[in-house]
Amino acid sequence: MRGECDVTLSRSAAQARGPKVEWSSGPLVRIRAPSLIGSGQALRATTLLATQLLLLAGCDATLPPLRGKMEVGRDPYAVFVGGEKLSADLYAVSPDGGPPVQITFTNIAELKPALAPDGVGLAFLRSQSLTDASPATVWVMNLRRGSERELPLPGDAGPPRRVGWEFGSGNLIVETAKGLYRFNAAPAAPDPVLVPGDERAMAESSLAVLLGDPVFTRVVPCKTPRDLCLVGRTGKQGLLAQSVRDAVRWGSDSVGFFVGDRLQIRPLARGRPRLLLMTNAPERPRDMTFFPGEK
Repeated sequence: MRGECDVTLSRSAAQARGPKVEWSSGPLVRIRAPSLIGSGQALRATTLLATQLLLLAGCDATLPPLRGKMEVGRDPYAVFVGGEKLSADLYAVSPDGGPPVQITFTNIAELKPALAPDGVGLAFLRSQSLTDASPATVWVMNLRRGSERELPLPGDAGPPRRVGWEFGSGNLIVETAKGLYRFNAAPAAPDPVLVPGDERAMAESSLAVLLGDPVFTRVVPCKTPRDLCLVGRTGKQGLLAQSVRDAVRWGSDSVGFFVGDRLQIRPLARGRPRLLLMTNAPERPRDMTFFPGEK
């Protein structure tokens, strides 16, 4: 992602006839110099330009993906996965709908996003192959700065499956093939540890879709495929909706789920459901997570 830093390209490099800078939609920069051959001036300018771009890259410069669109940590917004399976990206959208804002621009898949309770942190999984969309690594993006960092799992943990934020602590819970791991909240070192058995139920709740404030029920798959159910304190299941998928907690008083490729938002109490109408949305929107805004 293109970034900002206190490095300025010199006028001689910027105005040289030969080299030109092309910013891609992703993290790559291309320098084109069609007149290098036989042109010492163009060669010197290109060398200077490349050096300054390396300095720019050395600043680990990033651009906040929601700048000018949404106030991170204050406005309400949702993040979801969109696009083809092998190259899915993350997008943000207002709860009022409209055009989504693309957050990631890689050629591999970003999956299973989870917004932190403060709306600033965004945890997600990322694949490692152009031909395999299986989750392989865990990442956290700071939406206010646009910076990302990988959270390496222990070597024997197995591939990650889901991520969620632990209530109250800001720690991250990661479900893997082996079990649940807890990562420390930034700025502390991540130091992942396997969640002990007596803390597992609480850690699992970080991955669940819990509804109400205070919480009184959670969303679970029904016995019938593609249906979603609710389970309260008694353990008894009740139908939420049929032929739907990907439930999401929508603030303290509503729940969302996809009906086809549209998200329906349904109040927990009285009220009419509504659709989140997006314009120019990516294909196959899914796996939505929601920040209700600053209280």
